[in-house]
Amino acid sequence: MKICISSGKGGVGKTTLVVNLAYCLADKGKKVLMVDGDLGLANVDVMLGITAQKTISDVMDRGADPFDALIQLTENLSVLPASSGAPDMVSLGPEEQNLLGQYLDGMVGKFDIMLADTAAGIGPSVRWFNQFVDHNMVVATPDPTSLTDSYALMKVLKQEHDIRGFHLVLNLVKSREQGEKTFATLADAAKKFLDLHLQYLGPVLEDEAVPLAIRNQKPLVLTSPSSPASLTIKELGEKLLSW
Repeated sequence: MKICISSGKGGVGKTTLVVNLAYCLADKGKKVLMVDGDLGLANVDVMLGITAQKTISDVMDRGADPFDALIQLTENLSVLPASSGAPDMVSLGPEEQNLLGQYLDGMVGKFDIMLADTAAGIGPSVRWFNQFVDHNMVVATPDPTSLTDSYALMKVLKQEHDIRGFHLVLNLVKSREQGEKTFATLADAAKKFLDLHLQYLGPVLEDEAVPLAIRNQKPLVLTSPSSPASLTIKELGEKLLSW
């Protein structure tokens, strides 16, 4: 199962969510491949405080074995890191995209779940990853600019690539009620103007433990497993397992 996690704008906590979801799914016994899909500005390795010896760029440019680029974090969890400061990786052409797809297809069979953490926005790599996967997840916050940009992302993916099945996660919400109300507003607009029926995957509650875990470069679900954000992320993980 291949899942793409995107956001209309940066700063909504997407990578933090992906990393912690990956640990939750791996803890449930699933073999998880986490792909840093922000091909030119890597984030996952920084989030986890790890150093990548090889990256997706090495695989693409030098024909390196993609399995040699994997970093095994736990028995069930591996990450395929991206490059930082590689602008040419952001705008892969059709040939490079096909090659990347072949590499990833060759790897996915060794795992139960692939989580692709894309760059923010509507760039070429974001659109490609969303076409490549089985499920499309969009992360937003209640901030109006985040909601507007998420709407724009889904509009582009629907109109240009006929992607219609979007699962929405609302991060940094103060309560479940705020999450539900915010989702309803965005879902109504998507239905009215885009003919899209969004699925609400759930909220991630605002939590003081999150920035501390980020500064310590440790997954929140390991450092503060009973915190409000951890508990809601674990709920999201259970829903992904039901897919």
